[in-house]
Amino acid sequence: MNDAQNTTRQFGLFTLVWPIFIESLLRILFGNVDTFMLSSYSDNAVAGVGASSQYVSVIILFFQVVSSGSAIIISQYLGAKNNKKASEVAIVSIAFNTVLGLLISFLLFLFAGKILGIMNFQKEIYDHAREYLTIIGTFSFITSISITASDILRSHGFVKYPMYVNMAANVLNIIGNSIFIYGLFGAPVLGVKGVAISTVSSQLIGLIVIMVILIRKIDIDLSIKNIVSLPLNTVKEVLAQVLKIGGPAAGESLSYNISQIVITAIVGTMGAYALTTKVYVFNLMLFIMLSSLSIGQGTQIIVSRLIGAGKMDDAYKTSLRSLRIAIIISLSVAVLFAIFGRFILDLFTDDLNILATGSLLLIIAVLIEPGRACNIILGSSLKGAGDAKYILILGLVFMWSIAVSMSYVLGVKLHLGLVGVWISFGIDEWIRGIFMFHRWKSRAWEKFSVTKKDVEASTLVQLLD
Repeated sequence: MNDAQNTTRQFGLFTLVWPIFIESLLRILFGNVDTFMLSSYSDNAVAGVGASSQYVSVIILFFQVVSSGSAIIISQYLGAKNNKKASEVAIVSIAFNTVLGLLISFLLFLFAGKILGIMNFQKEIYDHAREYLTIIGTFSFITSISITASDILRSHGFVKYPMYVNMAANVLNIIGNSIFIYGLFGAPVLGVKGVAISTVSSQLIGLIVIMVILIRKIDIDLSIKNIVSLPLNTVKEVLAQVLKIGGPAAGESLSYNISQIVITAIVGTMGAYALTTKVYVFNLMLFIMLSSLSIGQGTQIIVSRLIGAGKMDDAYKTSLRSLRIAIIISLSVAVLFAIFGRFILDLFTDDLNILATGSLLLIIAVLIEPGRACNIILGSSLKGAGDAKYILILGLVFMWSIAVSMSYVLGVKLHLGLVGVWISFGIDEWIRGIFMFHRWKSRAWEKFSVTKKDVEASTLVQLLD
């Protein structure tokens, strides 16, 4: 067995997926713990935090342009046994996202309220959203550095450490929420402000720990002296590679999140009840999507390594096998949520309108999930192959022509409300999923590997030997 085989064999799908699943679950719990604990404080606070969280998601996507692109390229270089290049990509990505994070933090400190002003929120919801986004946004540089470090660790196969860090941070977040929402230990009841402070504090501690782990586990020099001494041509080359993949990859996610903000504005015209219902149900649907998202991330790492090693057939089969697993699991989870949906929603609210509508939306979600699983798994695989531009084009075309436009037509014009919005979600997911399936089967993605020249050169040397 050669070195390339050793490199790829050591990363079995289950070995990668279960820590990613736990980590992703904990990330979702950050938002849902806030929602659950705030539900005893105010439904308007829940709606405000949920709405502003969509902006936080968009902000994170700016950071993922570099972090996700660098993770894919690092994986391909490691598959090609080019550790020097992998290290250069890691250093440049951390330095770039640190600067970007500080810039965005400054802008949100100044303009968070004005950004939220474009939405159709009622005043009581807007006030909560502005308070939350101002605090979280001001410290968004913590997230920019943290997600970059975590992606680098995962690309090297250290998937457990981000999980452990998020687990600890989640516990700290719950403790902080309890103190500021319920006034424990004589602390003032701060509501949304307290939740934001707790979240930022736990994320800061998590950042410190993840950076220590990164420096100790990976042979990487993050000193300022080493960063500034990198040749300018190297920095330009790395950024060009990262942005070529990370730009379209994050662009597709950015399009999705912006479309969700527009849809939230459409739902906002239906009243506070509809907006609150969307927040509750969408948070629950994240748990349904979780298996596909985790399998997609694990598959992306494996596919990138295999492609870096020149093993295109193995990459092709790995993705299709992951797709079958994701469909079975996500569909099963969706059915469980549909059956017990009303009981789960009852944990958050006693509003009968929210309970009735939310339960129906969870039933509709059963029909959506197979299409979404196809979208997530094959989309992750195409990104891992470097074929991210195709995904961006699909997203721009169908998210806006189907998900957004039909949400307005079905939800508002035809008076189907949130049911019309969820039907639009399903049509969009299925159409994009079908297109991605065709793209993967065509194997057009094989020509996009950034390490193709390295593999060809290595093969030529072996032949000459």
